Amino acid sequence: MKEIKKYLESRIGTYGFFFEDLASGFIYGYNENVKLIAAGCMKLPIAVSLIKAVEDEKVTFMDKIAISASDKVYGTGIIHEFNARDYTVFELLVAMLIQSDNTAANKIIDIVGMDNINKNIQDMGIKNTILNRKTSDERIKKSDIENITTAYDLSIIWRHLYKGTYLTQENSTMLIDILRRQQIKNKLALYIPDDLKFEISSKTGDKKGVENDTALIQLQKGTFVFTVLSTGIPNSVYGTVTLAKCGKMMWDNIQNNWH
Repeated sequence: MKEIKKYLESRIGTYGFFFEDLASGFIYGYNENVKLIAAGCMKLPIAVSLIKAVEDEKVTFMDKIAISASDKVYGTGIIHEFNARDYTVFELLVAMLIQSDNTAANKIIDIVGMDNINKNIQDMGIKNTILNRKTSDERIKKSDIENITTAYDLSIIWRHLYKGTYLTQENSTMLIDILRRQQIKNKLALYIPDDLKFEISSKTGDKKGVENDTALIQLQKGTFVFTVLSTGIPNSVYGTVTLAKCGKMMWDNIQNNWH
């Protein structure tokens, strides 16, 4: 994994990455505890918090939630294209994860509560991640307040999901399965063979100057967590290419060095 560190050191911007083999415990990181902008990756701990609220019987997946015109947030997602109507909590969860829907994410934050989400993050043993605000329309000038995470923190969440140590094993597996269907797989997973892309559960994030991706990769050779976060990149193409090359180096390393 040293080649990934060397590559990122040569690129414009600030990067953090973390790799873990969940079976052997092998880890390798670079700036893995540096706090960076979470962007859409924040939706991973938000999803965990929603499911935790279901487990605690504070809400059910079949509860109906009204989405009105004033709730709609543009950017990623599709709910903003539809007329006002009711959605089940489960539909909002799926839309937030598979389509990275911002409207759904904001409604879920309302349902669970920002303070509760941050408490759940802390309860998972995560120290450097905080939800500071809802998602907002990219067309509207935003404040300097950002949601923050680290490559290591996101890996902790995947570890909890894989081992069933925070949510129930059933709900952990359900969330992993939903994230397998995440539609954006042009970053870390770009160079991974198409027939294996379904074995990757992932959540991407992006905004101006930021390209992120975090993934749980389940293969015959083992189960791995890999996260790359970035900030200060020149443009989205530059960032996407950088993450894709990191993914390729990670993939080649697994294929050549793991047995």
